Amino acid sequence: MGFAFQAQEHFMQASLRTRLTALAWAAACTAALAPGGANAQAAGSVNWRYALSVYGYFPSVDGQSNIPTGPGGGDLNISSGNFMDKLQGAFMGSFGAHNGRWGVFTDFIYLDFGDSRSGSRDFSIGNAGLPASTSANLGLDLKAKLWTLGADYRIAPDPALTVDVLGGVRMLDINQSVRWDISGALGSIAPASRSGSYESSQTLWDALVGVKGRYALDSAGKWAVPFYLDVGAGESRLTWQAATGISYAYSWGELSGMWRYLAYELKPGSAVRDVNFSGPMLGATFRW
Repeated sequence: MGFAFQAQEHFMQASLRTRLTALAWAAACTAALAPGGANAQAAGSVNWRYALSVYGYFPSVDGQSNIPTGPGGGDLNISSGNFMDKLQGAFMGSFGAHNGRWGVFTDFIYLDFGDSRSGSRDFSIGNAGLPASTSANLGLDLKAKLWTLGADYRIAPDPALTVDVLGGVRMLDINQSVRWDISGALGSIAPASRSGSYESSQTLWDALVGVKGRYALDSAGKWAVPFYLDVGAGESRLTWQAATGISYAYSWGELSGMWRYLAYELKPGSAVRDVNFSGPMLGATFRW
């Protein structure tokens, strides 16, 4: 996966119309969610059923940050993937409810990455190659919050295979901090820009549609394959997410292990051009 950040003096903010849309979804969904690995429920049921999931998510990150170093300095292009392999903190949780074929859901992820390197050559200056004598002390920190709200409708209620179609909105909020201290030949970077720091932030809202469900691997429905897929756009050019794995059901809920991939492609001129998360998640879902 990959990050590509282009720091600017002014950063794109979520539009008022999009925020109002998200608030409308929040009101419509009340406090929503149904995870992709939800157990099958009988067709025609009129009772509310709830699911609360808590996961550990351990994604990897890859990409590039493009930082303006100042007047006459050009851009400092940092290979972020070599830094963002240290996950400093993470949280993922979801909640959902179903009544018959209809359901609502919400999902939240918080991620905190960061690292620093001494004598690194994992960067370039402007569009030119890195001079042989040049290295730098570099530091990158990134915090990301992702919040999804949506509603779903069950089109396949068979206990052996449940399939829900869904629609909703997702917010991505990113904060990045970059520090650099360059030694050796400077190339196009002015001497005054040899050292510095830069912070950027951006919040994006996107509408999405998708599908999720559960495929039973045995007649008792204990072992199953949960799956989830969505795609959307709005303040980003494109966002999509996919997850699948395996789960085992108990009387109180289920335990699951899955692989989750979440990708964003941003519009030209955005502070963040591309952002991707990919990795395993382990968790428990409680049902009542």
